[in-house]
Amino acid sequence: MKVQQIRQSIGIQGLDDWGTAGLPGTQEIRISGVQKVIPGSEAIDTGVFECTPGTYRRSVKQAEVMHFLAGRGRFTPDGEDTVHFTGGDTLFFAANTEGTWEVDETMRKVYVIF
Repeated sequence: MKVQQIRQSIGIQGLDDWGTAGLPGTQEIRISGVQKVIPGSEAIDTGVFECTPGTYRRSVKQAEVMHFLAGRGRFTPDGEDTVHFTGGDTLFFAANTEGTWEVDETMRKVYVIF
């Protein structure tokens, strides 16, 4: 299939359980999502990601584009200013961007990791 669709990704139910995250001494974060495979581009990781409030480190080494469907919080890249986000915002991450997520309200995003 050349075109895949996730209808109403803001409210899709039944996301897969991807486990937990969080920094030591902070609230445990529940992570869930659904991945989509683009035929012929299997190296691209894309789908819908959701996490509950809390704090965790970003460890993705590839470039990433994300569009927030819901939630509120901030990301602080190591050595740079904090970026605040809310549902409707889009962020573009250069490869090797590391930093700390602080999620205030359950975050849901559509993401593409190159």
